Amino acid sequence: MLADTVLAVMWLGLMCYALFAGADFGAGLWDLVAGGSRRGRPQRALIEHAIGPVWEANHVWLIFVVVMLWSGFPEVFAAVMSTLYLPLTLAALGIIARGAAFAFRKASTQLWQQRLFGACFATSSVVTPFFLGTVAGGVASGRVPPGLAAGSTVTSWLNPASFLGGVLAVVTCAHLAAVYLCADAARGGGPDLVRAFRRRALASGLAAGAVALAGIAVLHADAPRLFHGLTHRALPLVVLSAVTGVAGLVLLMRSLWGWARAAAALAVALIVWAWGVAQYPLMLVPDLTVARAAAPPSVLAAVLIVFAVGALLLIPSLGWLYALFQRPETGTTAGVEEAR
Repeated sequence: MLADTVLAVMWLGLMCYALFAGADFGAGLWDLVAGGSRRGRPQRALIEHAIGPVWEANHVWLIFVVVMLWSGFPEVFAAVMSTLYLPLTLAALGIIARGAAFAFRKASTQLWQQRLFGACFATSSVVTPFFLGTVAGGVASGRVPPGLAAGSTVTSWLNPASFLGGVLAVVTCAHLAAVYLCADAARGGGPDLVRAFRRRALASGLAAGAVALAGIAVLHADAPRLFHGLTHRALPLVVLSAVTGVAGLVLLMRSLWGWARAAAALAVALIVWAWGVAQYPLMLVPDLTVARAAAPPSVLAAVLIVFAVGALLLIPSLGWLYALFQRPETGTTAGVEEAR
């Protein structure tokens, strides 16, 4: 019971990272394709304003997941970190480069410097979720066996399922960001920005759906155990995710930005939980279950107590931060108008 509770809490953190940091990564992709320094300035100003207050805070969820895994399921932590250290290292470097470039671009005064740091920020925003997606694909497809460095350090993340995970992560992040930015643009960016991000949201949503459909064949051939779980135990979550994804596109076309945000976030959250349900009770294929991988009950209890205390401080603080910078008076309109 304690092990399942710790796992559920950890998975909740993973979902939050996908929803919040995923949108930040996606915003970097749209920064990359916004256009030249003059034409793309309003879009980049809106992106910078939207993610500026939270781009570091969102990585709290990743740290939370890593610490929960390390404390609650040390055998799984050791296996994942020792087998998948290459994509994890690349993802960590991407997070560092992305944050540094974002800060330096803000402080730069010359155009060539802004372009250099902007390119670094945008490129890192694409490759980082890709590598994180390959990690998820490697674990989900059963290429990380129990034991220290027991799996291949190459084929564990260079395989069809991992490539699918990487591509799906990138397009999903792009879709979340575009949907979120539609609401920000409608609140103070002007009709041109609204139309631009709505087109991106619709296109990325259709792309994510196409990748997911193509992934059915990939998983059937490359990860049959995961495919079976997704098409049996987790099928209701998969179907509901598809329905909410389509509903989100309809809501975008009807300019119902708040509901579109909720639908897009729910579609992604349901897929994250579908993966967990499909793989449960296994944590690592072929036979490492949640019960076997869990730390002693005294450790699990301590982890949950610390989580409860930390949540009392963290969740209200993050909620206040997100709510504060969703208000029009925090500068969206002024920043975009100045960029124009």
